[in-house]
Amino acid sequence: MNRTTLVLVGGFLGAGKTSLILAAARMLEQRGIRTAAILNDQAGSLVDTQLTIEHHIPAEQVTGGCFCCRYGDLARSLHNLQTHNPEVIFAEPVGSCTDIAATVLRPLQSQTQLHIAPFTVLRDPGATIQSTDPDLDYLYAKQLEEADLIRTTKADLYPEAQLSARTGQGIAEWLQEVLAGTTTAGSRLLDIDYTRYARAEAVLGWLNCEATLKTTPTPPASVAGPILDHILQSRIPIAHAKLIVTAQTGYIKAAVTSNQQEPDIEGDLTASPATTHQLRLNLRALTDPKQLREIVEQALNTTPGQWRNLNIDSFRPAPPQRYVTSSGPR
Repeated sequence: MNRTTLVLVGGFLGAGKTSLILAAARMLEQRGIRTAAILNDQAGSLVDTQLTIEHHIPAEQVTGGCFCCRYGDLARSLHNLQTHNPEVIFAEPVGSCTDIAATVLRPLQSQTQLHIAPFTVLRDPGATIQSTDPDLDYLYAKQLEEADLIRTTKADLYPEAQLSARTGQGIAEWLQEVLAGTTTAGSRLLDIDYTRYARAEAVLGWLNCEATLKTTPTPPASVAGPILDHILQSRIPIAHAKLIVTAQTGYIKAAVTSNQQEPDIEGDLTASPATTHQLRLNLRALTDPKQLREIVEQALNTTPGQWRNLNIDSFRPAPPQRYVTSSGPR
């Protein structure tokens, strides 16, 4: 590989973008191929960024909006990662983002130091929340419409799926296809109703939280479990909830994409007790941001110990903006 290959992986909230990227990066690293990743969200304190760091993969993050609205930040992140000499950079746009081909892939194709891989959009066969609102359903359909490649995820749960980050099923074949250079990237430009797009993003309440817990010796799993249980017991319709608790003894990450789902767990369930824990929590649900904040504050208040450096950001995303320059949409 003479140029760095950029592999964008899209898909709705909870489709398994980060899990696929980490599994694919591990597979490439085993072949001696250097990798890096760029994570993206509407706010900071990203669980996925911390998880990527725990996997010892160089990472950058773009916050405050999707790649389509933060193209300059994406370009800077790509530049910053060059210090690690990656041969492949994975990047995942926000799970509520679309119009990537016109606003990101096409402008990036002018950069001679990059090879742009075909845009993969992931589909979770078990996801249902996008069908609860016509604007969310519109957004979901547009995400699939602009994909160069569509792959179904979580084959360990759904036999009809193609990829599994947990078992590795289909990942080698997917990597071969996206790195081959035989499929044109950004070939499907969308006709987007940005009013509906904005309404779809505003349907969900978003919350990002970061804090440090000082407590008596407690395993990370015993911190994470009750917090996630409290959120699930609130019965708010969850689109995606994920948290990571890290300590000197290890980390635990838990995630769900619906209220009925058993949490997907990663990390060390048997990590030894520690007195200091770092928490990151990202929650997207079909409810008001104020209610999200109240639920999370209640969960934290029932956790034994003292929370320090607490930062909670609850909001609805601002309307996306499709910037246009002399060289085209951006």
